[in-house]
Amino acid sequence: MPLDAQVFTMAFARARERLEQAGDVAAEQAQLRALVPDDSSDEDKQWTAILIERLGKPPAAAPPRSALFEEAASIHAEAFTAEGDPDAKIAAAREARRRIFALAEQADEAEAADIRAMTRPLEHWENDLLDPPWPIEGSPGQDG
Repeated sequence: MPLDAQVFTMAFARARERLEQAGDVAAEQAQLRALVPDDSSDEDKQWTAILIERLGKPPAAAPPRSALFEEAASIHAEAFTAEGDPDAKIAAAREARRRIFALAEQADEAEAADIRAMTRPLEHWENDLLDPPWPIEGSPGQDG
């Protein structure tokens, strides 16, 4: 039986959560090892072993973020609180993306990509507002 990567990944995430609350690393590692069948591919055995070993080590601290990053994060979060009709929300998303891209241009190379990445959820939100993947009466792109 091959490795079920989705089951393993979910179990790993739950194990990490339990360990954040205090838990038994060895027991969590043993449970994860039990999810890797003996006939798994060498590649699957290798990546799961790496993750299982890392489970016992605390994650590295996140690097400190610049004022530009913090400002971009604030703009990103604020955009999603926009009120009004879909057009007003789309305008807020577009303006937030414009401002975030401008901040990314000022950021150093190490942080610029992370700042630009904040625009993706805004783009997805805008696309969903333009053509909702669910029926919303009177929305553009819907037959309602």
